[in-house]
Amino acid sequence: MSRIGKEQLGWDIAVGALMVVMCTLALTEDPRTPGTQWLLVAVALAIGAVYAFGARRYVSIRESPIPSVGISYGLQSAMIVLLALGVAIQPNMLLLQTIVLPLLWMTARSPRQAIVATIINAVVLTVSYWSWGGFASWALLGGLLTSGLSAAFSIALGLWITRIAEWGAERQRLLTQLTDAQASLEAASREAGATAERERLARDVHDTIAQSLTSIVMLAERARRDGSAATIALIEDAARDALREARALVVVESPATDPTGSLAQALHRLGARFEQETGTTVHVDASECTVPRDVQVVLLRCAQEGLANVRKHAGATTVRLTLRIDADAALTVQDDGRGLGGTQIGVGNGFGLAGMRERVALVGGILEVGDAEPAGTVLTVRIPLTAEIPLTAEKDPS
Repeated sequence: MSRIGKEQLGWDIAVGALMVVMCTLALTEDPRTPGTQWLLVAVALAIGAVYAFGARRYVSIRESPIPSVGISYGLQSAMIVLLALGVAIQPNMLLLQTIVLPLLWMTARSPRQAIVATIINAVVLTVSYWSWGGFASWALLGGLLTSGLSAAFSIALGLWITRIAEWGAERQRLLTQLTDAQASLEAASREAGATAERERLARDVHDTIAQSLTSIVMLAERARRDGSAATIALIEDAARDALREARALVVVESPATDPTGSLAQALHRLGARFEQETGTTVHVDASECTVPRDVQVVLLRCAQEGLANVRKHAGATTVRLTLRIDADAALTVQDDGRGLGGTQIGVGNGFGLAGMRERVALVGGILEVGDAEPAGTVLTVRIPLTAEIPLTAEKDPS
């Protein structure tokens, strides 16, 4: 059962019990005139009917609908008139205030209307009580005292409950806003995570599989011209590398380096393979020092992209690949090709350079590309190494 349903059930029980009590009192009182007992019973049942068929739907503190102007005034007027009629016949009918006064608040459209209706009810009941007492002064005083205290208590309690209801509504509104904000934040976080993962996957595909497929295409063109067994073997090796890299990406592993070897060894293998595929002489000078795995991946990716750019754009005959490890990890890829001709290389110059810049930035490094002396292009990557990173030389694998 909903909360509003429980509140209505409680009111139903309270109103039903009060109707039984009032009807019992009416029938057991000595009538001042014949038939007044049944008139009191009719008044009590009429107030019960006003509750059952009109005011009942508005008894919830927070979730009930707001009555229209006509319904609000109609219900309040009916309850005030019926209660005044009962009190004019028998003062014991003042007990019906226990339900009439709360219902005046619940059927009001605003606290101001409820206060006005409560005061009007007090005035009308005072006149009714005074009328029952034959307009004697003691009856007027008794009516004023009884109705005034009831009205004051009703207004104080009504304002307090209204304040609690407003606070609860504000709390619910803030809770709803917080829930919506959390849901939006979770959605934004998921989207950011998905975007970051797509970017990471795009960089990995570009730096591994795409480079291997480029090598295969170029080697296939060479094989079409000379048909040598060595070129065919290079195509097979490049295809195997592409397959290995694809499998590594599928299982979310880094295909950057061989875990059984060092970064320097990986750079030597990369240079040797590039020399075989392109005929360009590659000199590799790499320090045998340990670096963190993430830095190792970034440096090798940058070396791959640098050599790929030499293959595509430089027209070089010699490439020098240098790695130095001290306070920083410094990788240099320099060729003797046509160079940049003074062209400034920015973030928007191709996906490869943009991907390299993102990779290097993720580990706190910088990437620079410029003309080399006396000719060619030089790509430099510098990544700071923290003090906790050991710079000890690796053992000889043999």
